[in-house]
Amino acid sequence: MASTTTSGTSVTSRRAALSDPGYQAYVVLRTGFTVAPVLFGLDKFANLLVDWPAYLAPWINDIVPGSAQSAMYAVGVIEIVAGVVVGIAPRFGGWLVAGWLAGIIVNLLTLSGYYDVALRDFGLLLGAVALARLAQRYHGTES
Repeated sequence: MASTTTSGTSVTSRRAALSDPGYQAYVVLRTGFTVAPVLFGLDKFANLLVDWPAYLAPWINDIVPGSAQSAMYAVGVIEIVAGVVVGIAPRFGGWLVAGWLAGIIVNLLTLSGYYDVALRDFGLLLGAVALARLAQRYHGTES
């Protein structure tokens, strides 16, 4: 009997969570900030979406060892790891992605002609902060 009550309570609490708009926003942000960094990170190795080395500011290219493409390989690994961290530990991962996006924004603002992308990334940074804050409330409640 106890397992039926526990199971019923679990189903009831899950339904309540799924109907909560805050929880829905958390799930959307967590999914997006898990999948997108992994996909963008993988593309750093293939350059299918764009020529990624073109997005590296010359001053950064001058201080990193190797070529701009080599730097993009490192960026790809970092982005993949960030996406996985969001999936596992969104309270920390949200802040990790926000910090990473801040670095990307600095890079883009020092690279003429990419201000629109920097502004878009600022919007993504705000979304990552929102994820981290929502995870403070909701992470660990999904079962």
